[in-house]
Amino acid sequence: MILTALDLEYQAVRKYLAEPRLHRHRAGTRFEVGEFADGRCRAVLGLVGKGNQPAAVIAERAINEFDPFALLFVGIAGALWPDIGLGDVVVATHVYAYHGGTSEDDGFKARPRVWEISHAPDQIARHLYRSGSWTRRLADGAAVPGVRFGPIAAGEVVQDSAISAHAQWVRQTYNDALAIEMEAAGVAQAGHLNRSLPVVVVRGISDRADGTKVATDGRGWQADAVANAAAFATALAEELAREPHDGRSAGVAGKAEGETMTESVRNVADGYARVGVQAGRIYGNVSIGHQPEAVLDWAAQLADLRDRLAKAHASGEVDDATCAAAEEEMIVVAESLGASAKSGKDRALVALKRLRGLLLDVVGLAAAVTSVIAAVRGEL
Repeated sequence: MILTALDLEYQAVRKYLAEPRLHRHRAGTRFEVGEFADGRCRAVLGLVGKGNQPAAVIAERAINEFDPFALLFVGIAGALWPDIGLGDVVVATHVYAYHGGTSEDDGFKARPRVWEISHAPDQIARHLYRSGSWTRRLADGAAVPGVRFGPIAAGEVVQDSAISAHAQWVRQTYNDALAIEMEAAGVAQAGHLNRSLPVVVVRGISDRADGTKVATDGRGWQADAVANAAAFATALAEELAREPHDGRSAGVAGKAEGETMTESVRNVADGYARVGVQAGRIYGNVSIGHQPEAVLDWAAQLADLRDRLAKAHASGEVDDATCAAAEEEMIVVAESLGASAKSGKDRALVALKRLRGLLLDVVGLAAAVTSVIAAVRGEL
């Protein structure tokens, strides 16, 4: 899962996805799903908007929708130290939520929250930097930016001054922060609350947070910085994809003979696929599939098929023309099956076969049509 805050950042990452496909969340959020060019990593891309609060909400939504093995947040940030160059990439070892505190008579006292990067992603990111392989993703002739590892401060304020009270307070309280931005704390919190999902924040430096932001933005540093961050982050995503996820692969392989496997079983099905039973140990009886009386209920199966077709059409899996033709065939089926004569059911079977031909490209829908055909034949 890769999330960004700005459209500029989103487009910089999107160019690495081959044939991204639209995925609509039931609440209206739109994601795109695709693979990187080498096909070794499937990725989901989403836009969260500005600020830690919307970033946390959309990150939580994305995690629950797609259950990723890692979450990367990619974008731009302002540098807090003069030795960090414009265009450099900062990988967050810690994320500070710097707005926490208490206001007292003798001044404002900081009550920061902090999230630390998981050890394995941190090691992978550092190895990627040392190898330099990620730089192959940079545009021809582009300068190779520096890569820095250190804390990032995240709050709700765009800092564009080196001498303001806010800037002085950040420097005094979060002195080791390399960069400042507005979303990483929300994303880090969402990852922490989802079984400590690994979260990596990758930021390109587009300004110095010192009053020169308008000038640096005008010189195109936002585009350069986010291009560098996207190059590093997508290379990191592919490296993360090569690792065992959640220790599951290593854990199964490492079991001694006779050792009990974990009781936790996880079933995953994409699209319209259905999972029967996947388990380590089963006690008692197991039934797979529908009960016979449910199989014979062609009316219920036809209604379910109509709902699935509508969802596939809404998600873009079925185009407008195919959907319209399929609806016409289902009307014929319903009208024909309403008659008691055998000829009516024969017409329904012919219409169902035409319907199956229309939906062959969507495996789940074609299989559902086959189930309806079997149900109708069972009643002949």
